[in-house]
Amino acid sequence: MSSFIFKDYQFDRATGNASFTYGFDDGRSFTERVQFHQMAEAYNEDALDRALQLAFFVIGTSYFKTFPTNNVVFLRSQPDDWQALFLSQVYGEGLSQFAYENNLRREDLAQFSSQVVAQPAVSYDGAGILALQSGGKDSLLVATMLQAKGLDFTPWYVTSSSTHPSVLDTLKAELVTATRMIDHPALQQALSDGALNGHVPVTYIVQSLALVQAILLQKKQVLVSIAHEGEEPHAIIDDLAVTHQWSKTWQAEQLFADYVARYISPDLLIGSPLRQWSELKVAALFVEHAWHDYGHAFSSCNRANYQQGSDNSQLRWCGECPKCANSYLLFAPFVEASELIDIFGGQDLFEKPLLQQTFMGLLGVNGVMKPFECVGEIDELRYAYAKARQRGGYGAVTFDVPESSFDPEMTYPSQEWATVLL
Repeated sequence: MSSFIFKDYQFDRATGNASFTYGFDDGRSFTERVQFHQMAEAYNEDALDRALQLAFFVIGTSYFKTFPTNNVVFLRSQPDDWQALFLSQVYGEGLSQFAYENNLRREDLAQFSSQVVAQPAVSYDGAGILALQSGGKDSLLVATMLQAKGLDFTPWYVTSSSTHPSVLDTLKAELVTATRMIDHPALQQALSDGALNGHVPVTYIVQSLALVQAILLQKKQVLVSIAHEGEEPHAIIDDLAVTHQWSKTWQAEQLFADYVARYISPDLLIGSPLRQWSELKVAALFVEHAWHDYGHAFSSCNRANYQQGSDNSQLRWCGECPKCANSYLLFAPFVEASELIDIFGGQDLFEKPLLQQTFMGLLGVNGVMKPFECVGEIDELRYAYAKARQRGGYGAVTFDVPESSFDPEMTYPSQEWATVLL
């Protein structure tokens, strides 16, 4: 049986270029590079190395998935007991959708065991906020609310192309970027050789790179923009809950923050100030606080904007995908029908024949599985649909939608330090 190999990671302090190298014991090799474009003149190099190690661990999912195996080998940065458990979840729950779509089970995925006593966390003297940005409603809401409270922050965006959403240039603070260069040639060769493909825990990957950027800029708090989401599984494989967005769950946020405190520094914080609220509540807050500035400039549509290497300087909605349908549901209770219909290309998505099956999945009707996308929970979306219909101006889907008992004012567990910022 083949082995997946964690080979090495490097950081060039002169250029800000990080590299992460993996392989298999048949000689196949992958190297991913990330270019950090802004750095302070001095930063905590011990903390940086520990953050790079975390990135090394989680970026590996993008290459492990090509030929998944139980056997893993570390040529550098062997995990200790706790890290082995952490990695087992990242390469288990974090790859659950990949496993489901490729007919795999948990035992087909990587098995991690302790090999060393890891280095302890270090003291870290940082100050200020790094706020992750995407051009979507959640991160723009966080930026708007931070600005309203007069809190200084550095917006940060990681791109896989030479562009970024131009809406981010309208923020009061100057945008900082990093460029992620996935090893596409090696992945394409692997696919030609029969490799598997599928979803990886990209939120963890981005968060790990955000930690590197925060340390390079000597920031103390890293804000991600994630509401209460990802808790509703799509399916179950034995004891493995299958979800598209495991790395966005509350459990995953706690696990990630715990890793940072244990192995990087307890003085470096990462979490979401939106965690306390549902997706629907976040949509309502976005309309209240940010719609005037960003309602016609943001987008959550992956198909139109966020494919690898695509030009997403001007954000759009395709009007045909699950993310568009989900966003339409979330905003319809709070936005005039004529305005929302105009944003989505002049068509009421509730009446669009192409989307009826998608809406069935989102609304839990006729046994249709919820789409593998970052979308709201079924009861929440049923509530949103009912409120949209009560508002008036919107058409109807072609099927009956069950009633909902959802409470949009419910609050959920979150990290207090992050919550109080807003």
